Amino acid sequence: MFTVLSWNVENLFTPDAAGRADFEAKLDALAAVIAAAEPDAVALQEVGDDDALEALRIRLGDGWTSAVSAHFDARHAIRVAWLSPRPLTDIAEVTGLPPRLAPVTITDDGTAITQLGRGALAVTGTTTGGTEVRAITAHLKSKLLSFPGGRFDTTDEGERVRYGVYALNRRAAEAAALRDWTTATLAGDWAGEPVVVCGDLNDTLDAATTQLLLGPPGSQYGTGGFDRPDRGDAQRLWATGHWMAAPENWSRINQGRRELIDHILVSHAMTEQLLEARAIPLDVPSIGLQPQLAPRAAGQAPSDHRPVLARFDL
Repeated sequence: MFTVLSWNVENLFTPDAAGRADFEAKLDALAAVIAAAEPDAVALQEVGDDDALEALRIRLGDGWTSAVSAHFDARHAIRVAWLSPRPLTDIAEVTGLPPRLAPVTITDDGTAITQLGRGALAVTGTTTGGTEVRAITAHLKSKLLSFPGGRFDTTDEGERVRYGVYALNRRAAEAAALRDWTTATLAGDWAGEPVVVCGDLNDTLDAATTQLLLGPPGSQYGTGGFDRPDRGDAQRLWATGHWMAAPENWSRINQGRRELIDHILVSHAMTEQLLEARAIPLDVPSIGLQPQLAPRAAGQAPSDHRPVLARFDL
């Protein structure tokens, strides 16, 4: 059996003394949800400092291990990480954008990037029976826009359009970097083996940035081609979101609208072994234009995202 859980834990930073009680309550709530799911691998997004991740790991109990990316945007130091009840090996960072797509312009003054904003982190985990699974998690550029001077909104519609394009181009290039890793992995040592690509991809199943991650089109869950092997299977990823059923088929509420932007994608070796795929039902708040930086008050949901889970008979 192999269960993977992916969760954007919303700015998991160690706070000052004034926020300590809410932070402890957040850790308790995160740990309770994770423990109840009994995962073999937990992908986290929006991890802040190492101490916060370590505090969560300790709450999960003896034997839990962690791996965290060292790559982040200095303006907002959130990263991706992994937790597991067993050792994680072959840890590798993915930070560079594809050379033929970089640099990517992100501001009116011509500022350009050649790296993912928050990086991606690959690990090898194991099933309860010892089968190895290669997995990577990422947190792609948000659909929430930021403007010069620390603004999150604008009355200049030309500026809004430009910064929307900058954000979309950045997210697309980051998705391409993740797909490049997938292509190389499935053509290399992990050809025909279990591979997981997951995280906060910041767009829905049918968005272009999600679709390009899947590789060759067709054959997804619920389509006529699913049971028909073809040449694309070796490089294709399958979105477990297509398996999810209402009401547990969304992970975030954006200005009152429910959407699935947190995804677990798997290689051909795992498609027929899927037993369960769903979002864990938490009463999360709707997000607005301004991000939530401090821990939410005790008793509230520990994040503005629901975790997504997929369970396999491996």
